Amino acid sequence: MRLSHCITAALSLAVALPSQALQVEKITDGLLIPWGLAYVDDNTMLVTEREGVIKQVNLKTGEQETLFRLPDVWAKGQGGALDIALSPFEQNKIYVTYSKKQQGDAVTALASATYNGTQITDWQDVFVSQSLTDTGRHFGSRITFDSNSLYFSIGDRGERDNGQDTQTHAGSILRLTPGGQVPKNNPFVKNKSVLNEIWSYGHRNPQGLFYDQKTKKLWSIEHGPRGGDEINLIKKGANYGWPVTSHGKEYWGPIKVGEAETKKGIESPVKVYIPSIAPGSLVLYRGEKFPELDGKLLSGALKLSHINVVTLNKKNQAVAEERLFEDMGERVRDIEVTPEGDIYFSTDNGNLYRITH
Repeated sequence: MRLSHCITAALSLAVALPSQALQVEKITDGLLIPWGLAYVDDNTMLVTEREGVIKQVNLKTGEQETLFRLPDVWAKGQGGALDIALSPFEQNKIYVTYSKKQQGDAVTALASATYNGTQITDWQDVFVSQSLTDTGRHFGSRITFDSNSLYFSIGDRGERDNGQDTQTHAGSILRLTPGGQVPKNNPFVKNKSVLNEIWSYGHRNPQGLFYDQKTKKLWSIEHGPRGGDEINLIKKGANYGWPVTSHGKEYWGPIKVGEAETKKGIESPVKVYIPSIAPGSLVLYRGEKFPELDGKLLSGALKLSHINVVTLNKKNQAVAEERLFEDMGERVRDIEVTPEGDIYFSTDNGNLYRITH
């Protein structure tokens, strides 16, 4: 166990939004790439460390406790323990995505476990995807829920052609029942050329995924190549283009990726980032604690080290962008909004913060 005092003097590092400046309060430090956050209650946050550990953090004291070490985790390259979420369907149940060892590399897998407040037990794989490559890259992955289903994202695993190959789960957003089965109303259940779990495809590496319960809309943010990060409004059965369409360029030169930026039959992004911000997470904020953020998309930026705030109009078009906490110089990995409207975020430096006024 490790104790890190809670910094009560908030860091005045914020950009002023229309109402008043936002600040941050450090909860704890010393975490090892805190990839996923799951808010339990006012005292407790579950955190995945990418090396394959689930920790419990006391939000009042900053105390950390290791609860569980993932079996069969491939903590190399971009792999390891990924997202974590409390089940909205079953009490004391959590879901975790992670890179699971397979044939010398790994695939993105979804597991569940029982969490009783002090222990994590009954670990089991719910769904192991067909997404094997030998690249060690682009595992995704975030988890979100609608009223009766679970969604999680998988990157193209560093193989571009996977984006349009519907016989692999790589480069897709999947939709499952809470038990890991295929919902009967998934878009491709009668199409033998597409794996039944696929909800949408043509994605490069979606590391942000959020279902907005108010509007019943599913949002995603994904890494582009050199430029071309995308915010997408995810539609049932839609193709999001990668690598046929992209706004990015090749890493090795000023050559555009793909055939075009847009193409008939392919969904265009709501917003494109050039240069890339390298997004690590996405939420749509609903809450009264920060009215200046209500209804806006918040994304953690890794490369450009800030929280990115995007304003949407009534047609779900991106009409404004703001950047928070750039002066911190930290790669923002995950953002978690509590039912009461509090906002927490983790950084690759190993810190966990709460946003305050």
